[in-house]
Amino acid sequence: MSQHNSASPVGVFDSGIGGLSVLQELRRELPHENFVYLADSGNAPYGERGDDFVKQRTLAIARYLQDEHHIKALVVACNTATTAAVAELRSAFPDLPVIGVEPALKPAASSSQTHRVGVIATRGTVQSARFEQLRQAFSDGTEFRSQPCDGLVRAIERSVEEDATTGPSITEIRQLCDRYTGALGSFGVRTGDIDTLVLGCTHYVFIKDELRQLIGPDVHIIDTGAPVARQTRRILVQRNTLADETGESAPAGGLHLYTTGRLSALQAAAERWLHLGPEHCSALPA
Repeated sequence: MSQHNSASPVGVFDSGIGGLSVLQELRRELPHENFVYLADSGNAPYGERGDDFVKQRTLAIARYLQDEHHIKALVVACNTATTAAVAELRSAFPDLPVIGVEPALKPAASSSQTHRVGVIATRGTVQSARFEQLRQAFSDGTEFRSQPCDGLVRAIERSVEEDATTGPSITEIRQLCDRYTGALGSFGVRTGDIDTLVLGCTHYVFIKDELRQLIGPDVHIIDTGAPVARQTRRILVQRNTLADETGESAPAGGLHLYTTGRLSALQAAAERWLHLGPEHCSALPA
């Protein structure tokens, strides 16, 4: 077993580029930490594959990040991988702190004034036993309406190498968002309206503008990036592995990104959403 110290990196992974939305919040909360991110884009989207495949990929990625990068914690920045594999992951790596993500049904139920909450997620997340447990746990007095969004992750993945406003994938994203939000019902703040929308996939954070145009200005949109970042800080503090944050000389953390898909797509996403140059990105075999 390798020994971790405060300089060891935090590993972050997703089925693709969606977890970069969580990485944004992690870097904001923990600016002195080193991070290594893996986008399994060569095998995306997880949400339209079976649980066995997702478990196999999750365990393989965790092993790679531990063996090659000696990570001190792992953030599973993928709702589908969390629901399908987090229990097996913690069993297989008992000394590695694992932070998962899951749809934020609890805060949505607490904040909704109309007591109607919409949830958009991948089919793998919506149909999982864990999601059903969450829904039942917080459904006292709140109606959750969930919608699987087939094709949306693929369109978001494709969009990063296209024009941000006029590319063909942006048109597809808008059409899919219109279809899926329409299937949930009416949005607004009147009685009977859905006044809160939970983003149950980390990719969807990057299409908030498109969703906002459809559901209106008054609907509360909830994602999980900031709470996950705060939980990661708590765990690093508990384990005494938080990077040095004291004094003006405390260095900014490093970051490298890997992909099992097209390197050009990851480089485009890193530039668009993290303002990072291509030298921060590398390709891995799928």
